[in-house]
Amino acid sequence: MAVLHDLFDLRGKVALITGGSRGLGLQIAEALGEFGASVVLAARKADELDAAVARLKAQGVEALAIPADLRDAPSADALAAATLAARGQIDILVNNAGVTWGAAAVDHTPEQWRRVMGLNVDGLFYMSQAVARASMIPRRQGRIINVASIAGLKGHLPTSLGTVAYNTSKGAVITLTKALAGEWGQHGITVNALAPGWFPSRMTRGTLAEHGEAFAAGTPLGKLGNENDLKGAALLFASAAGGHITGQILAIDGGATVV
Repeated sequence: MAVLHDLFDLRGKVALITGGSRGLGLQIAEALGEFGASVVLAARKADELDAAVARLKAQGVEALAIPADLRDAPSADALAAATLAARGQIDILVNNAGVTWGAAAVDHTPEQWRRVMGLNVDGLFYMSQAVARASMIPRRQGRIINVASIAGLKGHLPTSLGTVAYNTSKGAVITLTKALAGEWGQHGITVNALAPGWFPSRMTRGTLAEHGEAFAAGTPLGKLGNENDLKGAALLFASAAGGHITGQILAIDGGATVV
């Protein structure tokens, strides 16, 4: 009997991944696609989406790209509708799209604050709401995976980077994850969050070039995240293997939050 293999099998499932054209979103897409999911990638830049789809198809993954900017509810509704038109259902939603801004709290402008909160919190909620309404609640099943951050689990020291809006937004994502899990469990929907530590990406490239060695040294495992370190956790939350897990926040950080 291959019971455990069956629990992780995603064949016949459709996964919509926002911010899926590169970085952590694309890594999650690779993981879900390898286990059989049909993957729909959403991001703002069509050229990056096309490259990501080509990469996934080369790996044998069924993939589709839909350009989208998810800062408001109509955009989220449109993306959910386009995905349903193309694939007929949405079984898994990965809310990965996000942005950051580096500035001391006293220097943050209202525009910078709203840009971060608008995508990281508002957009994530609108997307979850749209997919739940259109597919998951009517079908009484679904998996929502929010990409939070260990930045949402703590503040930062006076001498560290000025990421007050980002930290605040990811803290909101963590609480929103728990709130949605509590409300939507009755519909057969699980809602969990991944909280990555430092992973190389376009967003972190400049910071890690300057501070990467120090960040790695500050973890019990002595390293940064690599291109495979998020995949197993995402697969667990997306599959039947994680069917009795909801409202949980999993830090994937080399142990940085335990020291």
